Amino acid sequence: MSDTTTEPVWEIPEPLSVCEVPLDGHAITRVRRHGNPSGPRLVLSHGNGLAIDLYYPFWSLLADEFDLMVYDLRNHGWNAVGDRRNHNIPTLIRDHDTILETIVSEYGEKPTIGIFHSVSALVTLFSPDAGYRARVLFDPPLCKPGSDLLEFDAAAERSAAITRSRSPRFKRREDFSDLLRYMPAFQRVVPGVRELMAATTLRAADDGQGYELRCPREFEAQIMDYVRGFSPLVDLSQLSCPTKVIGADPTVPFAYLPAFELSDMMAVDYDFIPDATHMLQLEDPEECVATIRPFLDRYAAGR
Repeated sequence: MSDTTTEPVWEIPEPLSVCEVPLDGHAITRVRRHGNPSGPRLVLSHGNGLAIDLYYPFWSLLADEFDLMVYDLRNHGWNAVGDRRNHNIPTLIRDHDTILETIVSEYGEKPTIGIFHSVSALVTLFSPDAGYRARVLFDPPLCKPGSDLLEFDAAAERSAAITRSRSPRFKRREDFSDLLRYMPAFQRVVPGVRELMAATTLRAADDGQGYELRCPREFEAQIMDYVRGFSPLVDLSQLSCPTKVIGADPTVPFAYLPAFELSDMMAVDYDFIPDATHMLQLEDPEECVATIRPFLDRYAAGR
């Protein structure tokens, strides 16, 4: 991170390599390798409407020790926008499995830990044989039966409606980053993240008139609609590998979906980041890394 007279600027390094993964006959994603190729492998992806490069303040802290494989979900980040009919949770589950298989075939077998946030965390929970030695899931959109489910469903519906009404285009990237200062989800992020959000989730419009969202608002909202149906189906007693869940602070007012305290679930190793919201990796990246470090050290070493 370099210093400026205003906000710090996060500069994402060029990847060591890029692997194009065909997802189906219409879409590809680009897995980028960063970090230490001789270290244990971490596979990382992001939340709905975002991009894995946005999480650089978090994953850069792991780059000296780990072999990082980062990728964007289809219709996000580095990827072209495809058919909205294929933008759904079942397709993302198939994509996840294809991406992991390609990483192994391209870069070889080695101890692998998955690190996922939000919707990508939900997706990996539906992979029947994920292929990880262990997984870390940051604030997966989970809900419990009863009143929690009703609250979750109502919040997801509100979030989808807000997303569909969001402006899809901006004259300048600075207009977008300035707008983020007034959005509840970006009130607590570390300096420079709003500018990084503009750089990683906007692209130049095809008509040359300003910038547009890399993941169109209708696509983002559609995933929220799918999350409402899939989140209640997660069975944490049927996990395929050791799993650590890092949640938002359940006592903090939520700006996206409610955070649930999962310490009563014996199948997962649960922690939460105090005073953090759903964007916890962008709000307190150092604490997030410190919280998962013992878990990574244990399973990366095969213990």
